[in-house]
Amino acid sequence: MKSRVEMNRPTEILRQTRNLYCKRALAAAVVLGLLTLLLGQKAMGKGLVLGTLFSILNFSIMAYLLPANLSKSRAKTFFTAFFSIGGRYALMAAPLIAALKYDQFYWPATVVGLFMVQVVILAEQGLKLLKTRKLTAV
Repeated sequence: MKSRVEMNRPTEILRQTRNLYCKRALAAAVVLGLLTLLLGQKAMGKGLVLGTLFSILNFSIMAYLLPANLSKSRAKTFFTAFFSIGGRYALMAAPLIAALKYDQFYWPATVVGLFMVQVVILAEQGLKLLKTRKLTAV
């Protein structure tokens, strides 16, 4: 029989992964936001940070719901996933609507911010791939 620690291991790994990427996405958004502020593009920095906050929220909800979906039947999983996607799309629409409605947010930067977690994940994997290719080429 598996211990409670062994049974929660996948959930713990998922939590650690979520925290890692969300922290890195937020750090990147803050650095880029400060850079845009220094360049006099206040609306761009605000849009980037706004989009990133909602990207982190979206990613966290997805990571939270993933283990719950794995333990359900196929039909329940389908409906849960379907409504989860719909809810997360509605959540991601909120910063876009705010950016289009208010001039204090630059909407293209908000769109970029909405994909910040995905960009961080791809950048990290790309850097890992480059490192392994350099090591095997030597």
